[in-house]
Amino acid sequence: MDKTEVAPATDWDRPATGVTVEASARLHLGFLDLNGGLGRRFGSIGLAIDAPVLRLTLRRSRHPVVAGHEQARAAAWLATLERQLGLSGPHDLHLHAAIPPHAGLGSGTQLALALGAALRGLHGLAPDPPADAALLARGARSGIGIALFCAGGLVVDGGHGASAALPPVLARLHVPQAWRIVLVLDRHGEGLSGAAERAAFAALPPMRAAAAGEICRVVLMQALPGVAEADLPAFGAAISRVQALVGEHFAPAQGGAFTSPRVAAALAALAAAGGVGIGQSSWGPTGFAFLPDAAEAARAVAALAASGRADGIETLVCRALNRGARTTVSRQPP
Repeated sequence: MDKTEVAPATDWDRPATGVTVEASARLHLGFLDLNGGLGRRFGSIGLAIDAPVLRLTLRRSRHPVVAGHEQARAAAWLATLERQLGLSGPHDLHLHAAIPPHAGLGSGTQLALALGAALRGLHGLAPDPPADAALLARGARSGIGIALFCAGGLVVDGGHGASAALPPVLARLHVPQAWRIVLVLDRHGEGLSGAAERAAFAALPPMRAAAAGEICRVVLMQALPGVAEADLPAFGAAISRVQALVGEHFAPAQGGAFTSPRVAAALAALAAAGGVGIGQSSWGPTGFAFLPDAAEAARAVAALAASGRADGIETLVCRALNRGARTTVSRQPP
């Protein structure tokens, strides 16, 4: 198995027999500008996390096969990519692990881009995540999923202007590796997606200009410096404020500041145990809290369990991922 980024040039003379792609979930920490008065809309801040992960393998095959997680969506997108890129099959696709769908963790974009990377790698084409995102209609509002697939870390994108281009990446920073993120997952609920999500955005009024301005200020002058200087209290305060303003705007569409009351209760317990940067990723129902290190994260999770507010939810401790997706190519022996 040769990793594509380190394979010797001579290895590319041997045909690929299979490609494995591993991509990780992301947290959408908030939109920057849902007012649009300056000619651009959305803009986002988010970061890659090291769990949950998506892992798939694509091989040539005598008959089309799609096995494992997310079969229906993966099969449809693979067929679209084959057709749009003019790459003949059949292919054998196995999805070994998946990011929970409709949980606010970016499962759709990561799956789409992983499929594109695998198909291009198998047929000897250079990777092109932005083009694959366009082919599969990803990045309609936020560009962070595409940027994080490519390079990880924490990203701020500039939203959509008059053109149809993907949102430009304005900043990318490495996140301190000591920090931990406690995810709170409600497996019984789902965030808005597809037609329901489009309808919600259409029904919501523009965000107050003052609220959008405050979000941009705290992201630029508090969240980003907090990451750059490893100042978790500053970063956490900024994210909590962004989340409060975004949650207020989306409350009519999701029934309050949080999609899941169970997640809201669990996050309150984590905040009481020292968690900062409390919020919900995208439409949820997944929530998150930041802790300074692994020991403090374990203590906060234990406090949550003891509080009686952990019923119906799952917790997962992860950390930021400061790299993009990994693509590994298997080749015929020399």
